[in-house]
Amino acid sequence: MKKKLTFLIISLLLSFQSFSSSKYLINAFDRESDALLEKITTWRHHLHQYPELSNREFKTAKYIENHLKSLGLEVKTGIAKTGLIAILKGSKPGPMVALRADMDALPVVEKTGLPYASKEKAIFNGLDVGVMHACGHDAHMAILMGVAEFFSKHRNRIAGSIMFIFQPAEEGPPVGEEGGAKLMLKEGIFDKNKPDVVFGLHVNPAPDGVIAYREGPTMAAADSWKIIIKGKQTHGSSPWSGVDPIMISSQIVNAFNTIVSRKLDIRKLPAVISVGSIHGGVRSNIIPDEVVMEGTVRTYDPKMRDKIISEMTVLAESIAMMNGASVEVIIPNGNNYPVTINDPDLTERVLPVLKKVIDSDEFLVRTDLSTGAEDFSYYAQQVPSFFFFLGVTAEGKDWTKAAVNHSPYFEVSDESLDTGAKAFVHLTSGYLFKEY
Repeated sequence: MKKKLTFLIISLLLSFQSFSSSKYLINAFDRESDALLEKITTWRHHLHQYPELSNREFKTAKYIENHLKSLGLEVKTGIAKTGLIAILKGSKPGPMVALRADMDALPVVEKTGLPYASKEKAIFNGLDVGVMHACGHDAHMAILMGVAEFFSKHRNRIAGSIMFIFQPAEEGPPVGEEGGAKLMLKEGIFDKNKPDVVFGLHVNPAPDGVIAYREGPTMAAADSWKIIIKGKQTHGSSPWSGVDPIMISSQIVNAFNTIVSRKLDIRKLPAVISVGSIHGGVRSNIIPDEVVMEGTVRTYDPKMRDKIISEMTVLAESIAMMNGASVEVIIPNGNNYPVTINDPDLTERVLPVLKKVIDSDEFLVRTDLSTGAEDFSYYAQQVPSFFFFLGVTAEGKDWTKAAVNHSPYFEVSDESLDTGAKAFVHLTSGYLFKEY
């Protein structure tokens, strides 16, 4: 009886210690959030002003590395070319939580007019381009830098460990290169230290402080494709003496539009096939010998994806053959991203924690499926994961008219960064101390 009583007392003490440590961290963040937000804002403005393209984030990575090392964290650099990870070990054993931020910018000329707007330029696909954080990755990095600083100050209260992942090339590496989450995993970031869960976020044009989520399939799988149609060049005045690849490309476009509407059971999940470019010919009176078509496929189910690719291949080859041409179908063309799936059980468990982050239930929204794609999906294939969206349209502005991600006018409200950091702190603390 005495042994049972002793065990009960120890269990209660451990339970209280776990709760009090978690409560301590949340209260500490509330006390420190104003000062931390100032730092996060400064970091974001710097990162926004000096963006770098995918697999070229050298100065960005060094800026983050210097900060992480100043916190006394174990930092490993040069992963997937420019990526880095840092491990924070708590004072007690426990699970590992991974938090991820992406680092790369886009080939976009910034037009926001902000005092810290980017004026950077670079070479992209052989062209001189502007460079801008038009997708908010500067916010992702700054938030995670702030979260790393907060937890490093309170590591004696942590039961477990935290992996901070700063990932390059989420937008896709340059042609002919590997990169992003897939390469980080290939190079073994989860081999020695495999986390129990991974959390990630993405900013988007929605009311400041809104957190949006979805269980299960959340963001689409993305497969870029390329089709090369080879005909026979001839004079535009006598098309019968050649084989017209432009006409064939138009037939293929029309046929592709029937795949989703006539070949798929759309009661299950939606799908999208888009043609993004068609190139062929040099002048009005010459029918060219070749046309190159490119586009994207977005799906939420692997079987549906396979059927679409099969149908596209059969249609392109059949139409080309009927018209006396040959065709090369390349699917996927380069990088492809799997479906981003939020673990349903984990999603259900974190919702009560997220409700503590926001001011009102109206600010926690179950969102529709997104046809956008994210290489966070590769982490979600390895361990249970949860990916959410953070509204960053400044208070007082009409978010329905705000510039969308990838626009040269895309803006992030500095005030929203606090909600992002707070969400990561709550999610991490909640998991480490088994509050959900």
